[in-house]
Amino acid sequence: MIDMEHLNSISLSSNPLGQRIVARFVLGPNYHLFQNVDIRFENEEKIPRDETVIFAMNHTDRYNYWPFQYRLWQLHYPFTTVWAKGKYYRSKMVGKLLDSCNVIPVPSMGYLVEEYYKQRFGRKIGKEEYRVIKDWIDGKHDEAASLSKLKPETTTLFTESYVEYLREYHQSLMEKVAELSTRALKEWGLSLIIFPEGTRSLRLGPGRIGIAQIALYSGKRIVPVGCNNSDTVYTGHSPFAKTGVITYRIGEPLTVDGRLKEFRITEPFKLFSRESQQKYRAQFEGVTLVVMDSINSLLDERHRRLESR
Repeated sequence: MIDMEHLNSISLSSNPLGQRIVARFVLGPNYHLFQNVDIRFENEEKIPRDETVIFAMNHTDRYNYWPFQYRLWQLHYPFTTVWAKGKYYRSKMVGKLLDSCNVIPVPSMGYLVEEYYKQRFGRKIGKEEYRVIKDWIDGKHDEAASLSKLKPETTTLFTESYVEYLREYHQSLMEKVAELSTRALKEWGLSLIIFPEGTRSLRLGPGRIGIAQIALYSGKRIVPVGCNNSDTVYTGHSPFAKTGVITYRIGEPLTVDGRLKEFRITEPFKLFSRESQQKYRAQFEGVTLVVMDSINSLLDERHRRLESR
């Protein structure tokens, strides 16, 4: 389980052995010997070479950051770290691999609900009860309305005090994620890959404000990246690619002194805290909208978001 102990144990590297081994002995043979994977960077010159950046990319499939990282490695750009969902660490073996490859796990509130339920009752939580608890935590329903919809057994764990504990603990975990991310960018010489959608989708979905907070706090440039057709190369759960062409279209970097200037925050704030998310919600959402618009403009038609009519 991704908890504070796990996050405290993470040791990122500016020259990660795990990434180099995977690139040389797994991805290289897969892309060039067993299959023919053509990885293309359009507008590569827009990626700064003399600084670390935040890459903002759409998330079409499980592995669409791998070819991107591999191509960066071939072109001798700084190594990267990437945000990954906590659920991928449920397998100890996969978790060890991710840790060795400089990945930062991001435990969502939903992940914590599922994990604590399973620890208590020894089974996966049902979809209906999960939704009731998640809506309660998100403030969409009060305690009485939520408890009335839960099984008596579940109410022995999920009480008002426990829900508040989960909120506080999740915030502390996200503050640690933020610390690791900013140290990666500023101390360890790593660029950071973030999928602002927070989930996989063939077409671009709405973005979440995490990337905006990191960018405004660190002052680092956001480089939007449109990933096209990786889903035709990585078609399922298998980590082995099929023959195909993947095009990463690089957009104009977004800076807090340039296009994001109107959203700049001039006073210190605490990353991922409730206070800062309430106080600077408009700035975070403004940056996120610019980022998602930029990514959308870099996508082929099949990946662009569906515009409302």
